[in-house]
Amino acid sequence: MSGLKVYIGIILLLAFGLSSCNFLVGTKKDETVEEIFEQGKIDPSLVQNEVGYVPLLPFWTGFSAPIDVFAGYDEMIYVVDENGLHVLDQTGTIHRTIRIKGATDVVQDRRLHTYVAGRIDLEVNGQMEDLAAVYHLINTASDDAVEIVDTLIHPFNDVSRNNIPFRDKDDPCPDAAVRFTGLATLADHTLYIARTGPKNDASSIARPDNAVLFYDKDGVNIGFAKGLSATTSNLKSVINATAIATFAGPPQSLTGISKSPDFLLCLSNMESEYVCQSDIETEYKVLWIKENFDPEGGVIYAENADLTVMDATKADRFLYQPDRFEDPADVYIAPDQTGYIFVVDAGTDSLYQFTPSGYEGVNPPPTSTTKKQVIASFGRIENDATGANEHFQLNDPSGVCYFKKVIYIADKGNNRIARYKLSTDLE
Repeated sequence: MSGLKVYIGIILLLAFGLSSCNFLVGTKKDETVEEIFEQGKIDPSLVQNEVGYVPLLPFWTGFSAPIDVFAGYDEMIYVVDENGLHVLDQTGTIHRTIRIKGATDVVQDRRLHTYVAGRIDLEVNGQMEDLAAVYHLINTASDDAVEIVDTLIHPFNDVSRNNIPFRDKDDPCPDAAVRFTGLATLADHTLYIARTGPKNDASSIARPDNAVLFYDKDGVNIGFAKGLSATTSNLKSVINATAIATFAGPPQSLTGISKSPDFLLCLSNMESEYVCQSDIETEYKVLWIKENFDPEGGVIYAENADLTVMDATKADRFLYQPDRFEDPADVYIAPDQTGYIFVVDAGTDSLYQFTPSGYEGVNPPPTSTTKKQVIASFGRIENDATGANEHFQLNDPSGVCYFKKVIYIADKGNNRIARYKLSTDLE
């Protein structure tokens, strides 16, 4: 009997050895190749010699002027274009499309509740108005019917406007001119909404149109970013915000998600047709806004002064360089250990990447002769008649997000979602 046990044991060991020889002596499969195969094919000729971003092919096409992209906590990819909100899996297959008027921005909180900024037709004082709205959706990635559980509509979603008359079409600064231009969430489901508009009277009891508003998980307006300038360009301005990003982001986790209330804003030059608002040239267009506590004024928001220290021994370009951007359309903060800040600029047709210190570039590889950050930003390529660089040529990029070391760009002018991975992450 003991001999039979030994024989059976040998057979089991041999079976284990054959089935797990990859663990014991290595595998013929290249894990990097397997990963690339799953996410997209790589053309070896597109991999930079030192460090840079590599396209994951094929890019996702079939969109109509995609303006935003977001990787959700449910690990689905959300794309906003002229047809509304598309919900995709990570292969690029569309799960469903949700029609939302004038959709421009999408974000999700940790409850898997999805928010989309758009427009709504609403009758006010006997006439139809086209107003800014944020739609609060559930079941976007499930097989159940999508449900709109709430709609935040300007100006009725702002508690400071409760006793202020609605500004109709005859007003030089109508409420219909107000837009919701950016959405972001915190780890506790707080929703941030970036708002722009022509009415920014500091003496009014109502908040200025140029503002960042805060909402709790139930959609109640609990405040705004007090301390930001609505009328002047500086390092704590909120003039003509085009995007907002917070430090909390997927993938989902019970621990390790940032609890920071800080946020980043993209600002653009303000051009107005309204008599109550003059054109303003903004010098600093991507700002890191920090929460501070003032013993007299309570919580106020101000600039991140650390980014004004630009150490030329560590980098050649910086987030806070004057006139660094032309028309930044979106910003995203990597929630992993890199903390990279990604900015897409529709004016320069480029993606820019910065460290949390505001240095442009990535750490040089161990074999590099330089000790400075290596520029990995890319985009506009002049005089390229061959088309060889088409995978790095962006056209009016309008949205960006980052998920599991992959960058997704809403390449609006090319009607596609472009995907990239840092070449050092392929090793």
